[in-house]
Amino acid sequence: MSAEVPISRLWPAPSAGLDDAELTALYGRADRPHLRVNFVTSVDGAVSLDGYSAGLSGEPDKRVFGLLRMLCDGLLVAAGTLRHEGYRAVRLDAPRRAWRREHGLAEYPTLVVVSGSLDLDPAQAAFADAPVRPVVLTHAAAEAPPRLAEVAELVRCGADRVDLAAGLASCAGAAFGQVLCEGGRTLFGAFTGRRLGQRGLPPRRSLLRGGGPRGGSPRGPPAGGELSLRHVLAAGGALLLRYARDAAAPAPAPPTASS
Repeated sequence: MSAEVPISRLWPAPSAGLDDAELTALYGRADRPHLRVNFVTSVDGAVSLDGYSAGLSGEPDKRVFGLLRMLCDGLLVAAGTLRHEGYRAVRLDAPRRAWRREHGLAEYPTLVVVSGSLDLDPAQAAFADAPVRPVVLTHAAAEAPPRLAEVAELVRCGADRVDLAAGLASCAGAAFGQVLCEGGRTLFGAFTGRRLGQRGLPPRRSLLRGGGPRGGSPRGPPAGGELSLRHVLAAGGALLLRYARDAAAPAPAPPTASS
């Protein structure tokens, strides 16, 4: 078994060999409803290699990826990404489940899928093997496939397209106030730089990593102002960058989305 690649903080306050407790403190949980966006990218903006994000990922960012899942209440993903990446049930190892119990959280975060078409397979492990019943954010006109309602809770937000602000507000109302979004690209684009809902869901965070020549990052400049760099971590050839936007910064409401 290969040795774990150490993660060090370059800025602010340089520190070598951060352990999981120190990384957890760096990313943390917010004291209000909160959206975090997490993705991997190459230095030239690619978000996939040979069509999948796994080709860009390494052990250090997978370690942070797992910690971010531990910290969230709801794990948000677009249906297209769920299908393409072959999502399995969202599970955590014993130490991370214990951390959640100690902090008054459910043992597992809830998977929240955004789907306008409801083109979802109830037999996919993400649904069929889920330790917590997943939630699907959809709209009033979408027709559910047989048996989907048996394995997931359908929440209809919007008349003919998914209203993301209403969907996230419903998550916050259902105690999923700390939301981690893992993709895909269209969903990232809808969220980037915007304040969602009535309760101030930002700031959001971004994890960026170098490597891999192909793909594309979320398009367009932030619509709600500049993001502030909060820390720079390094591990081998990877950089892990955490950005946040000032929660007081004004921003327009998000568009609707379908997937």
